[in-house]
Formats: sequence, C-alpha cells, structure tokens
Amino acid sequence: MLTIGQLAATAGVTVRTVRHYHHVGLLPEPGRDASGYRRYGAQAAVDLIRIRTLADAGVPLARIDALLHAQPAEFAAAVTDIDAELQRKIDQLAEYRRRIAELAGGERLVLPPEVVALLDRMRGLGVSELRVRLERDAWILMRALDPQAMPERIREKNAGFDDPETTRLYLACDQAVDWDPDDPRLDRLIDDLDAWETAHEGDGNRAGARKLVSARISETSPAWQRIVEVLAHRAERRRTARSGG
Repeated sequence: MLTIGQLAATAGVTVRTVRHYHHVGLLPEPGRDASGYRRYGAQAAVDLIRIRTLADAGVPLARIDALLHAQPAEFAAAVTDIDAELQRKIDQLAEYRRRIAELAGGERLVLPPEVVALLDRMRGLGVSELRVRLERDAWILMRALDPQAMPERIREKNAGFDDPETTRLYLACDQAVDWDPDDPRLDRLIDDLDAWETAHEGDGNRAGARKLVSARISETSPAWQRIVEVLAHRAERRRTARSGG
C-alpha cells in the first residue's frame, strides 16, 4: 500500500495535485488506516497515471471522469480519437513552425518561389540587402496590381542578370545609394544608364516595371532620386525630338 506522497511520486505529480483530483471527484479518497494515514492500492496508481496522461494531453477533466468509468472498448475508441486530435495539432504546429522560420525572409510568405529565387540570386551577385528589400517590395506591389505580368517580368529580370553590362549597372546603382547627388561619379553613371535606357526604349514591359521600382527608389536615396529624374528628363527630350517638337 502507498502513502499519498508515494502515490504522487509514482505518477510524477505533486501531493497537491492528488488532493485536487480527490476534490473534483476524479480519484476516490480512501479512508484512514489504524495509524491515521490514507493508503492507496495499485489501482489508484493506475488511475492516477491515466488521469495525468489524459490531462496532459489536454482532455477536459469532465471527459476524463467519463473515460475512467467507460468500458474497455469505449475507452480504447476514445483514446484513438484523442490521438487523432493530437496528431492534427502536431501538424498544425509544424506548419506554424515552418511559417515562423520563414519570417526572417518575409518574401517567402507572400511571393512565389520563382521570385524568391530571383531575390536570392541578387544576394549572390552582391546586391545590398536594402536594394533586395526594395525589389521585394516592388514584386509584392506587382503581384497585387498586375499578377499576370509577373512571369514575363521574372524572365526579363533573370535575362538582365545574365547580361554582364546590365548586372554591372545594377550593382553600380546599388553602390551609389549613399553618394551625394552632386558627386561627379553620379554623372558618369547617369550617362551609362542613359545609354542602356536608349538601347531598351522599345521594351514597354521593362519601362512599366522600372517605373514601379523607381517610385520606391526615389523615396530612399537622394542620389537615386537624381538618377531617376535626369533619366526621365533625357527620355522626354528624346521623345520630343522624335516628334518634331
């Protein structure tokens, strides 16, 4: 026979927990023996372990009471249902863990894998995290405003990074983020970018996507803002000259 302390130790609970189960009627409280102690038999230990295991699994105490008085077949069926519910929660928690692990790279939550791969490619080329983040934001906007354009834009962007000159200019712009708008290096960069723009003026899709990115660039860097403004001014001059104005 076991004392209450021995019983509690057998099930891995506290004496206070055993007394609580007595109080709510889950575990019968034996009478005192001649020495004034309450003694518990093996069945009490089995019942206490069942109560503790079910409670730890999240089963309400009211249902535990019913299960303790159920027939073996009914108890086994209930345990199967509880196990299935636990598996469902495990799967749900695993999905939460997967999503939480992706929070550090938030683009994975809202962008397709092809765009995420493109952003990772930019990182591999040495593009700053600031520029990658701006690019990510532009893709998020594009997905919301014009999702049908994304596949073609992804192909264009990858093709651009396949071209050494386009990649060089992209990296040069990235490095210019902290330059003073009057830095002489910016004039040379603008000339190079203008030549690139002239070579690609017929590509309407690129122009539209570049406009989306440019709005974000202008908010971020005075040097980049000057680049955008000067290129826009030169492009307008060319259009005016072509139209005879």
